This record gives sequence, structure tokens and C-alpha cells, in this order.
Amino acid sequence: MNKEQDAERMARRERRKQARLRGIDRSIPSPCISVCQLDDGSGLCIGCLRNVDEIRDWPVMTAEEKKASWR
Repeated sequence: MNKEQDAERMARRERRKQARLRGIDRSIPSPCISVCQLDDGSGLCIGCLRNVDEIRDWPVMTAEEKKASWR
């Protein structure tokens, strides 16, 4: 794991910690349509077009992060 990956992992951990403290933001609905399969080429889910990090972190993302993921 390089320094950039380690820094991103630590940032995700901190976001999850902050989310637990503030509660989960449910103002933006999940784009999941229950067609969960990752495309080998793009690394995106063929149902919701999110990457693994976005799928995993959705519950702890801020509304702004969720809106960016929808784009």
C-alpha cells in the first residue's frame, strides 16, 4: 500500500467515525437498484454505476459526497 492509498484509507476511517457521531444522512437516496455486479473493465457496479469505495462508504458519506457520486 502506498502513502496515497494509506492516506485515503485513513480519511475514509475518519469519515466513518464522524458519521457515527453525527448520525447517518438519509437525505439523498441510494442509487442502488439491486443489480449488484462489478464490471471487470471499469470497476463500477453495472446497476448503480458506483465503485466499491462509494458503495461501501455510502452510509457515512455527507449529502455533498452523495450528490457528487450521483453525478
